[in-house]
Amino acid sequence: MAATLPEAPFVAAPANRIVGAKIFVRGLKIEAEVGVYAHERGMTQPLIVDVELDVTTVHAERLSQTVNYEIIAAAARELAAEGHIELVEMFAERLADRCLVDPRVTRARVRVEKPLALAPEAQAAGVEITAVRA
Repeated sequence: MAATLPEAPFVAAPANRIVGAKIFVRGLKIEAEVGVYAHERGMTQPLIVDVELDVTTVHAERLSQTVNYEIIAAAARELAAEGHIELVEMFAERLADRCLVDPRVTRARVRVEKPLALAPEAQAAGVEITAVRA
């Protein structure tokens, strides 16, 4: 007869535990006036934005208890609407800063692609930055 291990008793997680989560928006398409070249001024061009946020949340059961990804998308659109930005690096940094305003966000990773930057030779060029709460 084969030996069997006794079943481990179910132990509920403590009620005060902190759960880490990632909130993300992937492939957000926005139009923005961005670039350093003369032909990029006074016109918008498409950007593809990915945002990933590390957040701490305690038993989120309601939208108000977590970071709403619609707010992330709105922040990217608002940033684009503010006017010309020289570099996608600056766009990414400013968007990360806006995400870190929420105290539940501990890390923001922002990727910004310019699909037309090297077209048709490349699908996109861009930048990815990571900002961590100090």
